[in-house]
Amino acid sequence: MTLHDYPILEFDSAREAIIEPGKLIASLPTMPEPCVLCFFAEVFRDLVAAGRLHLLHNCVSEMGKHPVYALETEGGQRVAVFHSAVGAPLAVGLLEELIALGGRKFIACGGAGVLNRDIAVGHVVIPESAVRDEGTSYHYLPPSREVTGDPAAIRTLERVLQRRHVPYIVGKTWTTDAFYRETPDKVARRRAEGCLTVEMETSAFFALAQFRQVAFAQLLYGGDDVSGDDWDHRDWEKHTSVRERLFWLSVEACLEL
Repeated sequence: MTLHDYPILEFDSAREAIIEPGKLIASLPTMPEPCVLCFFAEVFRDLVAAGRLHLLHNCVSEMGKHPVYALETEGGQRVAVFHSAVGAPLAVGLLEELIALGGRKFIACGGAGVLNRDIAVGHVVIPESAVRDEGTSYHYLPPSREVTGDPAAIRTLERVLQRRHVPYIVGKTWTTDAFYRETPDKVARRRAEGCLTVEMETSAFFALAQFRQVAFAQLLYGGDDVSGDDWDHRDWEKHTSVRERLFWLSVEACLEL
């Protein structure tokens, strides 16, 4: 491995690490291959209250337990569901553990800031590529400005949204580690290179999925607006009906991967 002035660019292609999740965590026979990563806490609260979720496993971090649940659909199919962490390092670390448990097909659903105010609150966006302005992905793929998503998984999402008559757009997202450093110049630069949204996980998810050779795609919805001189919160997290629908669309798509 060649030393570089910037350590983040010193990609190591070794397939095994010192702490390898597949050796640390035993596969779980009851773990469904389809798995939905959802960022919406109220979805899990409501499903638990309704008795719809069966606990399969607890991932553990210094924050405490991160439950892995099984959900049975009305059609009798089983899918794992998991409340994803926010931010690429922990989100990807926990996804590594889901893969070790036996997950192979993943759909994530969450919100994102918009770089174009014409993207309304709640409008669905499918990322097809992501600008790698975070650190985690550089440990899974060689350095590059962008990383692309899984075309087959993206097509599955599109098919489900079209069948359900849900308007959506497909495009590029900007993944950053530092939401308090989304400066006007950076926003303008990312918008100029075609980014529609900004979030904190997608490019790292894409990189991990390529490295571990699992199916992955993501649904986002338009949230707060960072395109202007002042931040417009737009009460994006209060759109609970949008968030619940996004979850069920993700379940449907995940079962078709």
